[in-house]
Amino acid sequence: MNNSPGIFITLEGVEGAGKSTHMTYIAGQLKKTGREIVVTREPGGTPLGEQVRHILLMQKSMAIDGMAELLLVLAARAQHIQEIITPALRQGKIVLCDRFTDSSYAYQGGGRAIPAETIAQLSRVAGTDIKPDLTLLFDVPVVTGLQRACRDREADRFEQESFDFFQAVRGTYLKIAASDPGRVKVINTDMEIGAVHSRIREILQESNLC
Repeated sequence: MNNSPGIFITLEGVEGAGKSTHMTYIAGQLKKTGREIVVTREPGGTPLGEQVRHILLMQKSMAIDGMAELLLVLAARAQHIQEIITPALRQGKIVLCDRFTDSSYAYQGGGRAIPAETIAQLSRVAGTDIKPDLTLLFDVPVVTGLQRACRDREADRFEQESFDFFQAVRGTYLKIAASDPGRVKVINTDMEIGAVHSRIREILQESNLC
């Protein structure tokens, strides 16, 4: 077993910001550390989480209350932490996760107007209030992101939300980054891919991760 402490890295951003696009590149860079990389996502990552993901994203005609949405996310996250994230970190692996708790503050907090204090309290009760070591926040103007996200497929349940919803989500993300600059690194993805990769490498090198 690897005796080094595990490293927890999360990717965040609005729809179309580039998280999924750059995930493979980031994992490849992290492999230079010689550690095993666990790539996962939220909601998802476990059988339970994937069922929750289907409900939240694909049930476009289903009306889901904001608090119910948050509780579903937290239930999936609690299972994800216990089944995937904590065991991997204990084994000294690098966990690379597409979305985590910051998404709850951005989407259910900023977008659904649930108070941050409520999200924090419920996260503590659910045991999901662990903090990543590093968060890469992929940032792009909302209009650009939505155009990218819906370019080649039908919009999912979240992507059908209003422009104002996503403006609130993006604004909350940027406030989180401003309040925690040591952990959250903003990456402007409204530029060509080579420049984005250069910024990613720079951040990982600063963190001694490639």
